[in-house]
Amino acid sequence: MTRKLWISAALGTAGLAAIFIWAFRPQPVPVETAEVRRSLFEQTIDEDGKTRVRERYVVSAPVAGRLARVRVKAGDLVQAGSAVAELSPGAPAMLDGRTARELSERVGAAEAALAQARARVARAEAALDQAKTDVARQKRLQDDGFVAPAALDQAQLAARVQDRDLEATRFAEIGAAHDLAQARAALMRAREGAGAHRPGTTWPIESPVDGQALRVLQESETVVGVGTPLLEIGDPTQLEIVIDVLSSDGRRIAPGARVDVDAGPGPRLAGRVRRVEPAAFTKVSALGVEEQRVNVIVDIASPSEQWRGLGDQFRIDARIVIFEHANAITMPVAALFRDGNQWAVYAVHDGRAAKQHVKVGGRAASDAWIEDGVAPGARVVVYPSDSVADGVRVKVVRGPQ
Repeated sequence: MTRKLWISAALGTAGLAAIFIWAFRPQPVPVETAEVRRSLFEQTIDEDGKTRVRERYVVSAPVAGRLARVRVKAGDLVQAGSAVAELSPGAPAMLDGRTARELSERVGAAEAALAQARARVARAEAALDQAKTDVARQKRLQDDGFVAPAALDQAQLAARVQDRDLEATRFAEIGAAHDLAQARAALMRAREGAGAHRPGTTWPIESPVDGQALRVLQESETVVGVGTPLLEIGDPTQLEIVIDVLSSDGRRIAPGARVDVDAGPGPRLAGRVRRVEPAAFTKVSALGVEEQRVNVIVDIASPSEQWRGLGDQFRIDARIVIFEHANAITMPVAALFRDGNQWAVYAVHDGRAAKQHVKVGGRAASDAWIEDGVAPGARVVVYPSDSVADGVRVKVVRGPQ
């Protein structure tokens, strides 16, 4: 009997010890994991911007006088040479000698502006001819196998941009010619003397180009001075995007960089950086901090049917791609941590965390490009806590098992 009691006591003690050891043994650390994979890696600069008409024409009063009520409304189509407003003499002072001299000088300024516009057209034509020559040269070199297809694509893109610039300079020449015609007409009427005061005498103000009224700056009848802006005219089908970025980011953006544009409902739009303006400006952020920012000009590359609903000064969100790798090994940035002078991650093997050093090729907002140290398909711990260490048992509570 005593022997049986001793055996029972021993078994009970062993069972209690096993329960105690099991209850107080170290528990696996709960972790979240992500899978290392091959995918497109992109480094981007994300900012908001706005659309704007490529060529905007401000119609202003060529002389001081009384402006009749402007009947053109925002959104109305106008044709080059059509009257968009009317001026009538406001006071005899319009016809004094000083005003006539000012109008004569205005004609001279308009002639100089027209000559300048013609010079720009000639320069743009020369640049386009050079761009077309570069395209032909790159095509021959590509046919002979001396250059990559990307060089030909870049030359073709440059040719298209120069073609747009030539179109813009020709519109500017037309506008300068109309300004000169208006200035000469105003001078001629001023030299007519008292005849300009006959009842019913009006001076029509004509649209310099075909387009659409974007904004009516002065709608009601009033007395206006020389050069008072009356309305803005442009072609809303010829849009570009303006994105202001930090000047430090602007140095990393190159012309031709790909841009992903979110303009609201509908498909995302594609764009290409045409120019990073050389002069920065000061802007106060929402936190009240003064920042130096620079404008990035983007051409919309998507078909016009996809952005037909966009207009002038519409807000957009943009992602400017400054670097991309088509077949990179990527993982979440949250999996990386510093181990001395090296980057490291915790990989999960057989339920335990294993610290591995990795070589990071680049980091973006959410993903990192790994050049060496981990293979696709591996599982790594994201947001590792202080409880995670090399060799510690872990339990995956979220992510691939």
